Amino acid sequence: MLKRIVQLFFILAGTTLGFIFIPEFISLFNFNSVPGWLGSPYIGAILGAALMYFATFWLADYIVNGMKLMEETIVKAPVADVLFGTLGLVAGLVVAFLISIPLNSVSFPVISSVLPIFVTFFLGYFGFQIGFKKRDELMNLFPASRAAMKKKEETTPTSERPKVKILDTSVIIDGRIADICQTGFIEGTLVIPGFVLEELQHIADSSDVLKRNRGRRGLDILKRIQKELPIKVEIYEGDFEDIQEVDSKLVKLAKIQNGMVVTNDFNLNKVCDLQGVDVLNINDLANAVKPVVLPGEEMNVQVIKDGKEQNQGVAYLDDGTMIVVEGGRSHIGKTIDVVVTSVLQTSAGRMIFAKPKLMEKAL
Repeated sequence: MLKRIVQLFFILAGTTLGFIFIPEFISLFNFNSVPGWLGSPYIGAILGAALMYFATFWLADYIVNGMKLMEETIVKAPVADVLFGTLGLVAGLVVAFLISIPLNSVSFPVISSVLPIFVTFFLGYFGFQIGFKKRDELMNLFPASRAAMKKKEETTPTSERPKVKILDTSVIIDGRIADICQTGFIEGTLVIPGFVLEELQHIADSSDVLKRNRGRRGLDILKRIQKELPIKVEIYEGDFEDIQEVDSKLVKLAKIQNGMVVTNDFNLNKVCDLQGVDVLNINDLANAVKPVVLPGEEMNVQVIKDGKEQNQGVAYLDDGTMIVVEGGRSHIGKTIDVVVTSVLQTSAGRMIFAKPKLMEKAL
């Protein structure tokens, strides 16, 4: 989208320049062999637009990349630096405008046309640098801001400030993030990107009942986090129009804001690791806080169905951990005491193997 806007600007600029200067250029060199209709301003506008359009094929990419680099630099900079730098730039441009008024009345061409441009550029740059480098002194002019900044610096050193946590769609729909925030284990600010909200809205408007319920659940979770929980929540309104995938946008935003992605998505977890972006996976947290079970421990479980192998029964713990009970098929529907024989940890979770305690006594 940004590239199309740059190309449109070049085409409009080429149309204007061609309309004004190409007829004068043709008449200046007095091309007798050129047909008279080529000297028309409208033909000049078309030629100018065509020339500038073809120029954008190699100029537009450089301009767009430069604009994105500038955007990332501004986004990474503290708000105070950007604010005071902008105020200095505005002050410099105002002074340059006032100086240019008498210069425009000078009859000497160089002074009336070239010098105002140089003065505007110089004073604009000079004003920005003053506002940026003198921001601390300028902030001292406002007692409330000075006291607030001093208190913040004393209580929260820069190196110890928690990173922002950027939520993806899966972790919002999952809902456990709200309970984790309520316990106080999540520090810092939660950032909810606008493109994640848009994806959540599409899911909530889906014709599929299951998807629609999941999307509405995600919106309810966000409402609970914003209204009921004592944690700061920010909505990031920006977007990366050149990137189509939401996961790639999340990684890009985390790099720009030096934040952490909070997700349940295994693939996004791997992408973040490859890109050098910090990630918090709620499933990893859930596996980490499950109670440790060692071989030889006794448990009281209810066998609810048969297993894949002969005479096996399957039971579950309260956290969803599956227990495979050897010889448990005959106890389906009953609550029995079992003895843990082994524990298997896989990428999908944890599995516990056990056998009935009565069998242990018989042996």
